[in-house]
Amino acid sequence: MKVLKQFNIPFVGLTEGIHLFEYNIDNTFFEAFNYDEFENSSLDIKLEFVKKSTLFELTFSALGTVNVPCDSTSEYYDQQITTVLPLVIKFGPEFNDDNEEILILPHEAFQLDVSQFIYEMIVLGQPSRRVHPKVLDGTMESKALEKLKELQLKEEKTVDEPADPRWNKLKNLITEKNT
Repeated sequence: MKVLKQFNIPFVGLTEGIHLFEYNIDNTFFEAFNYDEFENSSLDIKLEFVKKSTLFELTFSALGTVNVPCDSTSEYYDQQITTVLPLVIKFGPEFNDDNEEILILPHEAFQLDVSQFIYEMIVLGQPSRRVHPKVLDGTMESKALEKLKELQLKEEKTVDEPADPRWNKLKNLITEKNT
């Protein structure tokens, strides 16, 4: 993971206070994690690193776009990503990442690799259902959407059919109860 060396933060040499780190992420970053869901990506990551005497407070924020396929049409589009990940780092006898918001590093640690946190923040920052904006506004034209419209269930009940009289009696019960 030679590509990800820039994401190692040697915190031993940092003074107490706020430190800012910025990263530009593209597909080479995701290739290091063998993640190929994005056709293209361009993200700016800002990391606010607050060093205190007994712990660190990290706030990751991502802003940018990833080019992904639409779940309905498989057409690629740029999905906007805006996400924030807060993290507290404490020190203990051994490494522990059981808690999502608190990471425990061993006392002998001298640097922190933030690449995994950035990766998870971006991947989890995507919407669970990816829909092309043209599908939402109805201007998308694709063979997949045409086929879905063709296969869509047609409403079988016509207006001319009389309703079942048993339902009318039940509706009367509801209206009688309300009065």
